Amino acid sequence: TSDLSIFCFFSRAFEDQFHLCLEFPAQTRYIIAFPLICGHFMNCTHELCPEERHHIGDRSLTLVNAFLDEMSKEAKNIITTICDEQCTMSDRLLPKHSAPHMALLAMHQRKQRTDKKHRQGGSGGSQPNAPRDKPGAESYRRTREELSTMDKLHMALTELCFAINYASSIHVWEHTFAPREYLAQHLENRFNKALVGMVMYNPESHEIAKPSELLSSVQAYMSVLQGIENHVHVDVTRVFNNVLLQQTQAQDSHGDKTIATLYTNWYLEVLLRKVTAGHMCYSPLHRAFVNLVHDGGQQVPFTAEEFSDVQELRSLAELIGPYGMKFLNESLMWHIASQVAELKKIVLQNRDILVELRSNYDKPEQMRELFKKLQNVDSVLQRMTIVGVILCFRTLAQEALNDVLSMRIPFLLSSVADLKHHVSNGDSLVVSEMASAAGLPCKVDPALVTALRSQKNDLGEDEYQVACLLMVFVAVSLPKLARAEGSVYRASLEAHTNNMHCLAHAVNALAGSLFTICGHDDIEERLKEFLALASSSLLRLGQEADREAGREAVFLLLHLLVDESPFLTMDLLESCFPYALLRNAAHAVYKAEA
Repeated sequence: TSDLSIFCFFSRAFEDQFHLCLEFPAQTRYIIAFPLICGHFMNCTHELCPEERHHIGDRSLTLVNAFLDEMSKEAKNIITTICDEQCTMSDRLLPKHSAPHMALLAMHQRKQRTDKKHRQGGSGGSQPNAPRDKPGAESYRRTREELSTMDKLHMALTELCFAINYASSIHVWEHTFAPREYLAQHLENRFNKALVGMVMYNPESHEIAKPSELLSSVQAYMSVLQGIENHVHVDVTRVFNNVLLQQTQAQDSHGDKTIATLYTNWYLEVLLRKVTAGHMCYSPLHRAFVNLVHDGGQQVPFTAEEFSDVQELRSLAELIGPYGMKFLNESLMWHIASQVAELKKIVLQNRDILVELRSNYDKPEQMRELFKKLQNVDSVLQRMTIVGVILCFRTLAQEALNDVLSMRIPFLLSSVADLKHHVSNGDSLVVSEMASAAGLPCKVDPALVTALRSQKNDLGEDEYQVACLLMVFVAVSLPKLARAEGSVYRASLEAHTNNMHCLAHAVNALAGSLFTICGHDDIEERLKEFLALASSSLLRLGQEADREAGREAVFLLLHLLVDESPFLTMDLLESCFPYALLRNAAHAVYKAEA
């Protein structure tokens, strides 16, 4: 072929010609000629002018790198525009957009019936407005000669990809350039930024996209990128693996926040804080957090169910995967560990009184006097409730992860479940960690054990006694919940409005973890002691002359604690607390709401 190395000395004109070719779609497929011409520049060198060789080589490398980079940027921009349009069309298919269309259709039908009556009566009616176009109307065409914007974009992308795919490698001055790798790198960077951008997190207003809507947009984006393989030989699967795996970590390769970090921070700092502030409560019946309506109170700017129900948490698990869910769990456990550290400090302040309460639980008068001496009782109940709320949310997240994995890797998940069930020491920490990573429930939470184990050295040998006294403190404090304003059981939610039903999760999880760390292997005995103390305290509450408004609601808490415990049984509860009281309490709270 002809030698075009003369362009080495006319670099400005050479670059202008490149940009003109890039802007003219009919010539785009031939634009690969410009990087190829850069390989001719070394022909300009002469053995009598060796000092020019280095400068000409640098110029050829600079130009070929700039040309390939601009070609890939242009292709990336076209792909981004197509992706944005596809995301918009995918958003129109979401269920939230069906209600306005159905309302408009119902109005249209009513107008038709009204006009029909007017025509039968002899009077002309106004022509009803036709319903707006449904999603997909943009695909109807009268003729293929009418090109839409998307048609032009696809045509430009096809031409540009033809140029990028023309040469697998370009050799310039002992260097090799791969045009497809330029495109792959640009696609990877753009996809990474697009994922974080689609979260639409606003730190000031704390607004964030629903996980299901984000998943829909991501799937639309990925479907466009998968279609790129039809135009150019780029390994899009590698792009997906690199980017999506980064989004499951705390930071990406550039040190920026990821989807996992943004959603973890939002659930911890926004949703769960609203729950602990009394604006929401956890509903076991709905398997989600629900908003509470307060008279004259501040309304929450978002609906809790739209971010915490099964569908949303499954979408979150699909987005961030097991690694991201593990990061979420570790963040939740860190908050629980900080609450437990404060609880231990309160226990140490009341150690002597708690020791006496533990040994005199069968002496009502003495118990009543000792309980009055306890300090920070409300703080203990509040912190235990916070721990329970966090654990309830973690349970929902683990169930969502298990549902996703059962669809994605059913055979591997069944192997993990079999191993957990059949291994002789199936409750060991190693097996529990593997099962927990797959979203399977464990008798003792391995993540909580790991988080609390770091605090064991703070107390040394007193760790076991403090754990026992913490259970005593919670047990003797339960009657005080009957006097709390929010101790109202709502049968429609199967929950207490102040989230005290979450105490059952907190007591069972903390007892299993704390006594596992201590290594005395007496979790069941300690929970039996807790049940005896709690039953004794609540029975004294039932014997008091002044009837507390929330007494029946607190009685149901005892039933929840045993029902959710893997260590206690209903027979044991029957021996400590009359079942007739539980039955009457259930009748009372259901009748009150009816």
